[in-house]
Amino acid sequence: MHDGQPTDSRPERRWRLPPRWRPLAAARPAISAAWWQWIASRDSLTARLVVAGGERRFRVRLLGQQLARPALDEALVLGLPPKRYAWCREVVLCLDDRPWVVARSVAPLEQLRGQRLDRLGERSLGSWLFRQPGLERSPIEVTASSPPFQAGNGPWGRRSVFRLGAGREDSHGRRHGRFAVLVQEYFLDTMRDDLGLPSR
Repeated sequence: MHDGQPTDSRPERRWRLPPRWRPLAAARPAISAAWWQWIASRDSLTARLVVAGGERRFRVRLLGQQLARPALDEALVLGLPPKRYAWCREVVLCLDDRPWVVARSVAPLEQLRGQRLDRLGERSLGSWLFRQPGLERSPIEVTASSPPFQAGNGPWGRRSVFRLGAGREDSHGRRHGRFAVLVQEYFLDTMRDDLGLPSR
């Protein structure tokens, strides 16, 4: 531990090029109507996948969770100083063991507010998150890039920040100290193929 932050002797992780994120409205002309229903939805992706999968068995495959330094674009959207550590979790959402979505969640340590997200195991974050009162979600951003944190290709990715609790208000009327988690979800080619969705 150094200056209140954990130390990490492992080599820095190599990422693909960072995604190019755009506001949902700006990406709208390039998104087909079928994909728009998935990308623009603000309810639980887990619930939507279960319904779309029909008789297929839904499963969350945990790839890893740890304290780590977020990527620069993740730190910026969360308002984290450079090199600050966060709780990071990566999963694959599968239907009949076929990967449909790869997801990464990042939560600032200072804002976990006693939430034991490490106990989720192979349960989806959404299954917990959408049961919380006072849940707020930021505007959705969209990318056509592949996930930078895991191998896999697909037509679209999206991200938004979820917040809970009132937090504290500063002299400028801004709120701080609320639980916050950045959720990034990348739809994979296997989902597109299994559901017969357009290329984009």
